[in-house]
Amino acid sequence: MTTDVTIIGAGLGGLLLARVLHVHGIPATVYEAETSPAARSQGGMLDIHEDNGQPALRAAGLMDEFRGLILEGRQATRALAPDGTVLLDKADDGTGGRPEVLRGELRQLLLDSLPAGTVRWGHKVSRARTLGGGRHEVTFADGTTVTTSLLVGADGAWSRVRPLLSDATPQYTGMSFVETYLFDSDTQHPAGARTVGGGALFALVPGKGLMAHRESGGTLHTYVMLTEPQDWFAGIDFTDPAAATARIAEEFDGWAPELTALITDGDTAPVLRPLNALPDDHQWDRVPGVTLLGDAAHLSLPNGEGANLAMYDGAELGKAIAAHPHDVEAALTGYERAMFPRSAAAATDGAHLHELLYGDHAPHGLINMLTGHAGHE
Repeated sequence: MTTDVTIIGAGLGGLLLARVLHVHGIPATVYEAETSPAARSQGGMLDIHEDNGQPALRAAGLMDEFRGLILEGRQATRALAPDGTVLLDKADDGTGGRPEVLRGELRQLLLDSLPAGTVRWGHKVSRARTLGGGRHEVTFADGTTVTTSLLVGADGAWSRVRPLLSDATPQYTGMSFVETYLFDSDTQHPAGARTVGGGALFALVPGKGLMAHRESGGTLHTYVMLTEPQDWFAGIDFTDPAAATARIAEEFDGWAPELTALITDGDTAPVLRPLNALPDDHQWDRVPGVTLLGDAAHLSLPNGEGANLAMYDGAELGKAIAAHPHDVEAALTGYERAMFPRSAAAATDGAHLHELLYGDHAPHGLINMLTGHAGHE
């Protein structure tokens, strides 16, 4: 079986690439390991940035539909001290350039914009190999294969396509987060709803913190950030939700009860999310017929840029292919030449933001940044 463009991974970046190609009349097939769009939760809120995420959606011809997904007021930000003292309460005045949407709704928008059958669900990649002449063969877990003259790895942190280009693998950054949800908070968790407010909440000290975001329908999404080795987390039995929750909450002993309740009152079992990253300057030599986008190419510390960069990668790659329909190598060369410095700069910015959030000056580094006094800690 041969396809025109083969994209591995139906995340935001892979789908954005498929959509931009479709806009330009170029067929693509997306292979996704998940069995359906609803196979798992798609995560929480995304702020879509003026300089990358929004231009990507514009290139896909989806800005009007995107505006219909925006959750108004969610750019509000609060920062609390561990004792509950309000350090910052910044309203969403409607002038911010990073409107918030739910990741799952944005993904569905992209799926709905593609021709039926573009995404092949339940296709987990077991390996990819070079055939020569710019062609590659992808083998799926069920033993079936596909051969392609243009292979794009949009398959995230643990990409099965990346080894064709690079021997780099993600390394643990020293921090993990634990997530949980509080549902119908205005009725069931009113103290938590008041504490979080209308947008995002931060309660930070050096090395750890709590973050929470008001999503839709009164849902509060809590992230507990802890700087601990992986062995420390391995000592917690996450198959026992009550015990795991209690152990995580211990790390915030003495904090205000309205903050610790965001951990202990969760309506879902706590889920561990280790933070891994590729080298900030990760790049590779040009290999004919294959490239990467998003986390597969430049996984870094969370800094609000990951999904935006993945979509921008997808848009830029799609436009490059459309501009060079008969010269794939020219398209890939130009795309990678621009992508490498862009992703390295974003990784550097992410490390700086991480320091503001969890470094020695936390939480004041973040507050100074949000109030326009960065550098005056």
